[in-house]
Amino acid sequence: MLIREAAADDWPRIWPFWHRIVAAGETYTWDPGTSEEAARALWMAPGKRVYVAEDVTGAVVGSAYVTPNYGGPAARVANAGFMVDPDHAGLGIGRALAEHILAAAKADGYRGMVFNAVVETNPAVKLWTALGFTILGTVPDAYEHPRHGRVGLHIMYKAL
Repeated sequence: MLIREAAADDWPRIWPFWHRIVAAGETYTWDPGTSEEAARALWMAPGKRVYVAEDVTGAVVGSAYVTPNYGGPAARVANAGFMVDPDHAGLGIGRALAEHILAAAKADGYRGMVFNAVVETNPAVKLWTALGFTILGTVPDAYEHPRHGRVGLHIMYKAL
């Protein structure tokens, strides 16, 4: 697998799984009806460093970004987003993207990374804790999950 910085022309290969994941309404707080134009503006926004993971055939099977979570004097705390094509789940792509993003964020001078709203039923919570993130708190009943009803949103942090 190759992880590289995304180019603008990668978006058409990211959008199908981005849309599928967000439309499912199970892991992201974005509107499940987000248009492609709005999704591109969210994921590929200026100031974000966006990456893609390609399999051996060159297919884009995942994407991630890193960006400052705050501004001004707190701009050295990063935020990130991760998506893996559901058809390629369980192959270690999420972990590889996470390790890559954490290393890139540290190399870019970030001192920590925070996730503001991790759906507590998201299987990635296990990955984040395995990579050293801690749950700072949980906003109870903050997310309307399509299968589990109201669930909490974790705020997670890791020092870099």
